[in-house]
Amino acid sequence: MDLFEYQAQKAAEAFRPLAERMRPRSLDEFVGQKHTVSREGLLYRAIGKDRIFSMILWGPPGCGKTTLARIIANETNSYFVHFSAVLSGVKEIRSVIEEAKNQQKLHQNRTILFVDEIHRFNKAQQDAFLHHVESGLITLIGATTENPSFEVIPPLLSRCRVITLKALSPLDISLILKKTLKDKEKGLGSLGLTLDPGALSHLTRISDGDARVALNGLELAVSLILSDKDLSEKKNNLKIRMKDIEHALQQKALIYDKSGEEHYNLISAFHKSLRGSDPDASLYWLARMLTAGENPLYVARRMVRCASEDVGNADPQALGVAMNAMEAFKFIGPPEGELALAQAAVYLAIAPKSNRIYTAYKKVLGIIEKSGTLPVPVHIRNAPTNLMKALDYGKEYKYPHDYPDAYVSQEYLPETLRDRQYYFPTERGFEKIVKQRLEKWRKIKKPQPPKPRDQHDVEDF
Repeated sequence: MDLFEYQAQKAAEAFRPLAERMRPRSLDEFVGQKHTVSREGLLYRAIGKDRIFSMILWGPPGCGKTTLARIIANETNSYFVHFSAVLSGVKEIRSVIEEAKNQQKLHQNRTILFVDEIHRFNKAQQDAFLHHVESGLITLIGATTENPSFEVIPPLLSRCRVITLKALSPLDISLILKKTLKDKEKGLGSLGLTLDPGALSHLTRISDGDARVALNGLELAVSLILSDKDLSEKKNNLKIRMKDIEHALQQKALIYDKSGEEHYNLISAFHKSLRGSDPDASLYWLARMLTAGENPLYVARRMVRCASEDVGNADPQALGVAMNAMEAFKFIGPPEGELALAQAAVYLAIAPKSNRIYTAYKKVLGIIEKSGTLPVPVHIRNAPTNLMKALDYGKEYKYPHDYPDAYVSQEYLPETLRDRQYYFPTERGFEKIVKQRLEKWRKIKKPQPPKPRDQHDVEDF
């Protein structure tokens, strides 16, 4: 490489986005995902032994899926192909397969095919490289934000190991930002910048576990600071303050303190207002959070939880309203999409309340923890084979549709838990109807005398 080429390369490097420049090149540089990339983890050992397997990296945006795939390729000396499911089709897949054959034949190189957003591939596209994954010609690494169980065809999914990645923690994001400010080679270390603790906390929180969002926000804030004419001669010891981050992100941190306590205070106030049936307070706390820069989808997820935990079957439509509001926001985006969240918040606040689903489920979890895995009653077991039928699987099962009102007295719980009741509906809303229905069924279902216990039976709970 001559001097001209070197200077051109350095210039090109300077124009690359900060998030791209700071992308880790090895597992030792990788931040977060300790459950996956620790020295004791499966992935670390597989890379060390150069025994990489096909996998699906499943996790939220900015958690390190692409970075991890590139590290795997670099540290195993594999031929790496970055493939976009959005921009490519079957024709491009065939081209990649031919190149993989050449790499194997001419260079004895393994090809790692990284498919970004693999959930956007249709069945035909996924089928196109299924055979080559099976033969070992390519090692597939797919990245997706969607549940692969629903988005990846079963034959392909069965040949891949699903690696679940988590959103980066606030500590992880904070570490990445601090490292960026110190790194003189790839980051902003040569500028002598410092990040105000309050600004760091706000940027960390706004990024919502997405390292790319955090780095893009930092880069924009720094560019705005350096473009200020008054600061043109002061390129050292500059401090990035809260107002700089707010300006860069166009999101004002109205009331979120640097410790993050107010974040939890506000979401608590919002949830309790919903539970307490106060639509006015619910709207107030919702607006407080959104104007402060809270992630709207975080708020939406809390409303979905409220629909099940606090409204329940008193108004079964509440869950659908909450889910639809979340999807509406994803579809429209801010600020108009915030109205959908406001509509859902008011609906949840004025809906009749019942926590009986919540309490019943907690009670059942407690029973399972104490009793362990009790056997399924023989009469409701599946019997697809002659052997199972010979063992009386499914014998004496009563098909409810053969009886009036599609109900028949029959036990579905394990023997030692016979006739237990966990769900007790209230008299509020739709649950009043549910209660009447259950009372009718429970009268029909006459308790049978329990069989004599032996020492192995589970104690009464």
